Amino acid sequence: MRQILEQLKDKLNEEQYIADDALVTTLYIAVKLNRPLLIEGAAGVGKTEVAKAAAKAFGRELVRLQCYEGLDESKALYEWNYQKQLLAIQMGNQGGGQAMKDLFGEEYLLERPLLKSIRSDEPVVLLVDEIDKADAEFEAFLLELLSEMQVTIPEYGTVRARSMPFIVLTSNHTRPLSEALRRRCAYLYLEYPDIPKEISILTAKLPGLDEALAAQVARAVAYLRQSDNVTKKPSVAESLDWASALMALGVDELDDESAAVTLGFALKNNDDIAQVLDDDEFIRSFI
Repeated sequence: MRQILEQLKDKLNEEQYIADDALVTTLYIAVKLNRPLLIEGAAGVGKTEVAKAAAKAFGRELVRLQCYEGLDESKALYEWNYQKQLLAIQMGNQGGGQAMKDLFGEEYLLERPLLKSIRSDEPVVLLVDEIDKADAEFEAFLLELLSEMQVTIPEYGTVRARSMPFIVLTSNHTRPLSEALRRRCAYLYLEYPDIPKEISILTAKLPGLDEALAAQVARAVAYLRQSDNVTKKPSVAESLDWASALMALGVDELDDESAAVTLGFALKNNDDIAQVLDDDEFIRSFI
């Protein structure tokens, strides 16, 4: 078993996703048991990247549904091709022979991400991204898919999965999710990476980045995330942006001057930047 988990970790590393043992173990068990995986954590800790890396590691297509307020089944599951139906009705009225009972058949059904994922002949990874941004009603609508791996279309009937998708749901925890949804999922909480892991991420994602500079960026970002002067904590993506900006400038060592002119790549709020630049502890965090 240990060997299998190490092989999965190596595959994720090949996709430049630095995974710890807890993540690899949870991911493996969820796939093995065909359980949806709910990943929670602050914005920017790498939740979406888990699904992307897993799809590549397992050799599956990634099907993504981005959630937002007001999302409904016509955007997430299916929609009828109304123009084609109208044309069929017109042809039928003109004696074209189109039977009205066929208007809600396969020919007129438009797949959206959820339906596509369960009608795929090959198993896919279905990413339901930021489920907490969708309404509670949509969350309830998902329960049939999560528990039965099927969906019901009123005019068409029940569609069962041709192959089992691996479903990954992410949440920034902007609102509580229902217990019904949580019960149906395996669960993983992602923290911001510690300094050694952040260094590994930076050097893996940015070939050519000097490890000493990566360590300075990682220490500085770790300080920013715990600082009371920062309202919007820098994500891993912003850590990468900052390191990229320093590389573009040809900076070999992070100092107060290079930090001052590039800090906007790590912090995206002017008040945060102003307060951090007045904070002597920030400079000491990486020098």
